[in-house]
Amino acid sequence: MKTDFSIQVATINGSGSQSSNQVLARSLFRMGIPVGAKNLFPSNIAGLPTWFTIRVSVDGFTARKETSDIYVSMNPDTLAQDLENVSADGLFFYNSDLKWDEELLKNSPVQKVAIPFKELIKDVSDSVRLKKLLVNMAYVGVLAELLKIPEATLEESLKDQFKGKEAVIGPNRDSVQAGLKYAKEHLKDLNFPFSVKATSLGSQGKILIDGNTSAGLGLVFGGCTVACWYPITPSSSLIENFIHYAEKYRKDENGKDTFCVVQAEDELAAFSMVVGAGWAGARAVTATSGPGLSLMAEAAGLAYYAEVPSVIWNVQRTGPSTGLPTRTMQGDILSAFQLSHGDTKHVVLLPSTPKDCFEFAQVALDLAERLQTLVIVLSDLDLGMNLRVSDSFTYPTKPFDRGKVLTAAELEARPDFGRYKDVDGDGIPYRANPGTAHERAGYFTRGSGHDSQGAYSESNKIYKANMIRLQKKFDTARTLVPKPDVHLDPQAKIGLIYFGSTSECISEAQHLLKQKSYKTSTLQLKALPFTSDVEEFLKQHDHVYVIEQNRDAQLMAILKMEKPNFCFKLQSVLQFDGLPLTANEVSQQILEREAQWT
Repeated sequence: MKTDFSIQVATINGSGSQSSNQVLARSLFRMGIPVGAKNLFPSNIAGLPTWFTIRVSVDGFTARKETSDIYVSMNPDTLAQDLENVSADGLFFYNSDLKWDEELLKNSPVQKVAIPFKELIKDVSDSVRLKKLLVNMAYVGVLAELLKIPEATLEESLKDQFKGKEAVIGPNRDSVQAGLKYAKEHLKDLNFPFSVKATSLGSQGKILIDGNTSAGLGLVFGGCTVACWYPITPSSSLIENFIHYAEKYRKDENGKDTFCVVQAEDELAAFSMVVGAGWAGARAVTATSGPGLSLMAEAAGLAYYAEVPSVIWNVQRTGPSTGLPTRTMQGDILSAFQLSHGDTKHVVLLPSTPKDCFEFAQVALDLAERLQTLVIVLSDLDLGMNLRVSDSFTYPTKPFDRGKVLTAAELEARPDFGRYKDVDGDGIPYRANPGTAHERAGYFTRGSGHDSQGAYSESNKIYKANMIRLQKKFDTARTLVPKPDVHLDPQAKIGLIYFGSTSECISEAQHLLKQKSYKTSTLQLKALPFTSDVEEFLKQHDHVYVIEQNRDAQLMAILKMEKPNFCFKLQSVLQFDGLPLTANEVSQQILEREAQWT
């Protein structure tokens, strides 16, 4: 029996399949089985093809696979493509109540199983509209019977999925039961080689959650009180979750909101509002994706040069321009690092798990205030919108770092106070929030040339000195940003550097490489600028592969720019078709490069 396999459901957008697929994924997770769930959906209207995949592996490998072993097709329009995506020894279940290309079915060598899903649920409801949604729960029942998922587990997942909509639990339960009954009666002799086994320890201390939900919750616990945004896929659910949790937790003793959310007219306006809120002393954030990040460039330069705490959370998607707005990518790292014109370098955080998204929310806000600068968090669609198994979140106990903010009494003790003066030698000046009751708290915050007092200046010497100080502040950031996760194999000559959602496939890729006698060490990057750990890692390995999901090797370009002495060691592993990276793609590219090196 095979305990590592992939399930894929092919259907159409707006058919209600998302709920059914999540019930299936949650049920497997509740059994203690590592799962990875990914939704591939169209960017425009209902009725277009959509696919949902669930990776199941007792070894904990949850990344996408190129082909699927259990295929459920509910969309005749994608039959040819779906048949090609079934593994050689896989099973292809399809809804026999629909009109299919019989010639295609006949000529395909894969094992096919016709099931009358529509007929199975005909008596579940009198509502034609509801039955169009319930038909999906029938295949949940079929797969649950074949995989021996306990009915009690299915019931828990149904209640979780439809919490607050208890009226629909009954019809959905009946549809699942119809699928279970059909499989027991008609598929008992089916050669079904896939198996799962419940374990009480598999999901202990774990949760199943997506990155955007985690980030929204993290911002609330991280002290964010202002969110300004313009909706854009795939970041919209991040702010929606922030609103949801803020409405629950950010209330005063009288029940009044202690937070502010503004939907602006565009992305530039949204981020400009964040800069204004940060200037006033609030912890403020905006969420966006690539096109919105581009529009924010001008205000990003203002936040950097005027030194105003602010946070942009960018959930990357496929570009350029509109690109593939519902596909994933890591194509914004270079633009985020140097967003705006002139000489700018921003602190960039790189979460790779839902727990990172939760924790990096406070880290981003802390760093923005400590460094008095813009901090950009780079997530992506795969991490932001897809369910992942994550370690449970812990209540944050670290106090908020509000940075070098002076009170009126502290200003009184500083007769030489200058808004942009480097007193401590770390490049970070002191500031006072507007409204502080002291005459020295009144100063200009300028995006144009200014001296250490904040006074207007076009002096070339003053400008150069200010830019050198800002670089010193960036060097200080190297000591404050999250350090990378490094795992060294003393015998490994090959090093892998990666970041973000790519992390999901790395351990499996290492497993595949080890089978070919290649041992590897890994460095999972958590932030820019690079800490000293990165250079040390580069020194320790003969060949270093930089794994990223973009065409132009953007992270490697930054590495070459920041660490030019190691250019001869660097090679790229790239994937940029909009689909999440697979372990096989990583291992194959490395094996090909190693053959060339040899």
